[in-house]
Order: sequence, then structure tokens, then C-alpha cells
Amino acid sequence: MSQSIGLKGLAVGVIAGATLTLSAAVSAATTWKIQSSWDAGTIGYTTFKDWCDSMEGKTGGELAFECFPAKAVAADNNGLFDAVRNGVLQGMNPFTLYWSGKIPASVFLSSYPGGPDQPHQWDTMFYSMGLLEKTREIYERFGMVYVGPIHHDANIIHSKTPVNSIEDFKGMKLRLPGGMVAEVFQEFGVSTVSLPGSDIFPALEKGTIDAADYVGPAVNWELGFSQVTDYILFGPPGTMSIYQPVDLMDLTVNARAWKRISPELQALVTDEVRTYSQKHYQVIQKRNLEAMKKFEEAGDIVSRLSQDDVDAFRKAAIPVWYRWANKDKSAQEVFQIHLDYMTNPIAGYLTADDIKGYSLK
Repeated sequence: MSQSIGLKGLAVGVIAGATLTLSAAVSAATTWKIQSSWDAGTIGYTTFKDWCDSMEGKTGGELAFECFPAKAVAADNNGLFDAVRNGVLQGMNPFTLYWSGKIPASVFLSSYPGGPDQPHQWDTMFYSMGLLEKTREIYERFGMVYVGPIHHDANIIHSKTPVNSIEDFKGMKLRLPGGMVAEVFQEFGVSTVSLPGSDIFPALEKGTIDAADYVGPAVNWELGFSQVTDYILFGPPGTMSIYQPVDLMDLTVNARAWKRISPELQALVTDEVRTYSQKHYQVIQKRNLEAMKKFEEAGDIVSRLSQDDVDAFRKAAIPVWYRWANKDKSAQEVFQIHLDYMTNPIAGYLTADDIKGYSLK
């Protein structure tokens, strides 16, 4: 009897010890609160949430990501930037271009009018030509760590009236993200306005804007753009967009939070972002194909710009590139990486004549 009691007591002790060990492991996990720029319910956000939810298992319980949709913690873009910088949030998943007013170089950290227009070109610049390291140097000054780029999609334009050439934009009021993109469109007589994604539908519905750029077909369908517009504009065949063909997001983390995890864990998170970038892009491309069938069934009409439009757009964009590049030294350094790539025969975007008369200060 005493032996039985002893074994029973030992078993209880083992169970209790295991419970304590498990509790300690759970409580020891670091949790990062991360807000995305994706609206709740969109394919962008659900894909991001699935990835965040997988991180605790991938890190062996060392690090968990708790994600939030747009406006859940920080109400706007400025609030999001400050929340991560100040540590209210440990991370963010924004559209990198949002920071053009704070970080001029950010206009060259996502695609821009007339620039590199294929995802692999951006991966080459980030991971083979030093763009990632240069970007991290810039973000370090703001107390943040740019972990890595995340491929999203091309941005497209939905309009109430047909657009068949660049000239058709003249006199239109168009929602754009601001910065360099807006400035190039203004060269073609466009009145531009910057609105967050959630405000685009009501603006189109009320007629306060004639057309709107936002993201790609999948998310734009989910946001109801087909209900308030009839036309969709793409670039030439093989190019969805000539002004933001590779719109990049990223994962950016508060520097103090980053330094509190081990170098091994930092490397794992960096690798995970690179892997997630591919998954995010591919999931959205699949949904784009499905969404375009829905747009077609709803009666939306697709038009395409020509190669002549592309050439005219790039010609108008080049002086704007240099204007932004010369805003500060960091922008110059980042843009130089782009120039090295675009003037290389592999890309062949630019010749010496294209940029004659322009220089970096």
C-alpha cells in the first residue's frame, strides 16, 4: 500500500513538474504585436495572419507574432510609424512607399514610375546588390530594423470612364499614394489625391474622385471597386502596371525588440520573411486570376496602355527620379543601386542618352 501511494505521489509530482515546465515555456515566449496595412477580411490580411500564427511553432516557442489589421492599434500611417518606433507595437507590415515624407529613399524601396518592373529584379537588388544592407542602415536612424521586403502585387487603376492612353488622364481626379507616383501623373494633367484604402470606395461612389489606383484585382474586388467603376487599366501585355508594377510591403521591427532576441532567431525571422514574400505574392496572384473572371462577369472592361505610353511615362519620370534622389544622401545611394541595374544590359531600361544632363549631387 505504501509503495502504491509512493508511486501515485511520484506520478502527481511528475505531472505537476511537467505542467510547471510547460507554463514556464509558454510564459518565456516573446510576443511581438505587429500591425499590417491590410484591411481585415482581405486576402492580404488573412495570408499575413496565417503566417504570423505559424511563427511560434517555427521558432520552437521562442517568438510569437500577434497580428492586427489596418487601424486596429494605430489609426493611420503616421501613427503606425510612431507606434513601432516608440515600441507600442513591436512590428509593422506596411506598404514601404508610405514613408516618402519621412524617408525620401523609400520611394526607391518599392516600384516607381518607369523603374524596374519585375519581382525578380527587386530581389536581385535587395539580396545581391546591397539594397537590403543600405535600407537597414537608413531605418537604424529611426530606431527600427527593416527585416526585409515582401512582394505584394502590381497596383492597377479603376475608373468610371475609359482610359486608353496616358493622354486620357488629363483633367481627371485620381487617387494615388502620393510622392513620386503622384508627381509623375501630375505631369500629364492629373489632379491627384491621397486616400487610405478604406476611403476609396466611398470616394468613388460619391464621385469625389474619377478613378483610383489601389492594389491588384484580388483585393480590389474584395473592396467592391466593381460596384462603383466600370473600367480597369493595365500596362502592355505582360505588365499589369507601368507606375507601380512591383508594389512592395515589408516587415519592420522596433530596434529594441530586435536586439532582445538572439542572432540565431534574428536570422530565422529574416529567412522567414524572404520565404513569406514568395508565398504572399503567389497566393495573391492565384486570387488575381480568379478575381479577373469576376470582374469580367460583372461587366468591367479592361484596357491596356501601349509601349509608346510606357516610353512617354518613363521620359516624364526621369527628372522626377533625380529630384527625389537628390533630397538626401541616403536617397542618392539607394537610387545609385537602381541606376547600376537599369543601365546594365541585362535590364536595358536606360541608355546614356536617356539620363544625359541629369546627375546626383
